[in-house]
Order: sequence, then structure tokens, then C-alpha cells
Amino acid sequence: MEFRMILALFYLFSYRVGQGKQVLQDFDRPAFYTVLGTGNVEKIDAELAMLSVASIHEKEAYEGVLLMKKAGLVAKPAEKLRFFKSGRIKLESSLRRDSTNGEYHFLRLIIQEHAPRIVKYSADLEKDRHYIRYTFKSLSPAVKQAIINYSKKSKVLRPEDF
Repeated sequence: MEFRMILALFYLFSYRVGQGKQVLQDFDRPAFYTVLGTGNVEKIDAELAMLSVASIHEKEAYEGVLLMKKAGLVAKPAEKLRFFKSGRIKLESSLRRDSTNGEYHFLRLIIQEHAPRIVKYSADLEKDRHYIRYTFKSLSPAVKQAIINYSKKSKVLRPEDF
């Protein structure tokens, strides 16, 4: 686990550090969604490391989703539960603070659609689906593209919804 974190930090600094430039210039939302779509723990760890130094409004929600995604990829049941719980707390806290954020509803829908039944995290699927459709036009182009891409393989969202 320590090796993965070192690797993630190395990736972060080798990718983002320039000659005298700021460590994290802009958050790359399309890259975030690409990492979220992968099943690669190292890339998720690297994205979490980048987020840890970011100062963006959505930071807690993004961290939460990545932690819940990571929970599905690690082998040890105790780690799965720990990552999922901490991620769920972060995402739900973000949603409580800003329940009108359509992107947060999309992030929650992604996790709920793939969460195992045992964690009982699927109660808001339909609510989120309707809210995403309602707010779609007001979302950023990167989020719109992520929703369209996701809808092609989702059982809840459909491309014709947008």
C-alpha cells in the first residue's frame, strides 16, 4: 500500500510540476471521469493525491466517489468497507451542502448503479436519474460528455434521455 501511495505521489509531481509553475494549475474534469471509469487502483490513488492538494469546490464529492470506486477494486473486505464508508460520507456531505448540484447526483448515480446490494446504497437511483435529466442543460460541457458516455452503458440512464 505504501508503494502505491509513493507511486501515486511520484505520478502527481512528475506530471504536474513544471519549471517554477504551480503544482496543480487546473483540475482536469475529463481526466477525472476517465480515471473514474477505469478499474485501476494506481490511477485512482494518483487522482486522489492530486485532489488532496486541489482547492476546488467539488473536492470532497470527487474524493468520495473515487474512494467508493476504489472500494470495489481492493481485495481485503475490511479495506472495501472502510473506503466505501468514508467515500459515502464525503459524497453525501457534499450533496447535503449543495443538493442542487446535478453533477453530484450523477456521481452518486454512478456509484449506486454498481454498488453491491449488501451496502444498501441504491435508494436514490430514480431521484438522481430525474434530477440529472432536469439539470443536464445547465451542466458544464465536460460533465455533459461524461453523462452521455456513461449513458451508453448504463441501465438507468439512456442516451435518448439527453
